[in-house]
Amino acid sequence: MSLQTARRVLRIEAEALTELLQRLDANFERAVELLLACKGRVVVIGMGKSGLIGRKIAATFSSTGTPSAFLHPAEALHGDLGMLMRDDVVMAVSYGGETEEIIALLETIKRLGLRMIALTGSTKSTIAAASDVVLDVSVKEEACSLNLAPTASTTTAMAMGDALAVSLLDRRGFSPGDFAALHPGGRLGKKLLRVENLMHSGDAMPRVPASAKMPDVIYEISKKKLGMTTVLDAEGRLAGILTDGDLRRLMQERGAATLELVVGDCMNRAPQTLAPSELAGSALRIMEDRHITSVIVVDAAKKPLGVVHLHDLWTLELF
Repeated sequence: MSLQTARRVLRIEAEALTELLQRLDANFERAVELLLACKGRVVVIGMGKSGLIGRKIAATFSSTGTPSAFLHPAEALHGDLGMLMRDDVVMAVSYGGETEEIIALLETIKRLGLRMIALTGSTKSTIAAASDVVLDVSVKEEACSLNLAPTASTTTAMAMGDALAVSLLDRRGFSPGDFAALHPGGRLGKKLLRVENLMHSGDAMPRVPASAKMPDVIYEISKKKLGMTTVLDAEGRLAGILTDGDLRRLMQERGAATLELVVGDCMNRAPQTLAPSELAGSALRIMEDRHITSVIVVDAAKKPLGVVHLHDLWTLELF
């Protein structure tokens, strides 16, 4: 019985989304253009379940590069109206389009000259009539067995909010680096850390000149404990890399004669490098694909800034 109910609920909501997709028209493009042109914030308003959806839409906007905030209509009527500024755009979420608390705000919204977008299931409603753009999120039926509780209608409203947020993200050219800057915490934040925040730099970065003899190279590798060292040319640019694995292979091939070598004659001249703005997740993927344990971070002039080691990424629990 429960499985039958679940299948019916999911079918109704899936059909509602399919119908929403088929209804998308020029109004959606108008809404995106209006939001792109917003010089202030997108202030989302809604009561009840629509308010909960509005909070989610505002949060998604903010996390994808569109400054946004949620304003509770009832609280707005009791002092929070000062939150609205002249450069804002208001987005009203109201399925019936006749939410009294939102209607009571319309005079102030118009007085401030704010543009308004409505997400509603009633395109002939009071809120729709007061809006610059109306997005139809209507459904044929709710997934609730009584056809009363907001279910399919909240799904379509939230999906419309997601569609707007992602469209804005694409139009703004929002990058993974931009996303990282807005998500510094949690596992996602760790994965989106830039390598410049993880690298061993300054005195902690192993480095030797290309003219260094192998005993000095071995000392540097042992001292810095990263299992490798960068090799620099006379101008301080990256000339190559030597790892402890390279050393072992040299010792097997040449024995004690290895100690007479100059590092510039036996280094790897094509080490893997990254720009400081690259993400930790990218560094991890490169290390896994190439079966290496270190990546060198360099600037535009190919001067090494630091070294990111696989162990640093393991401690972030990116897997």
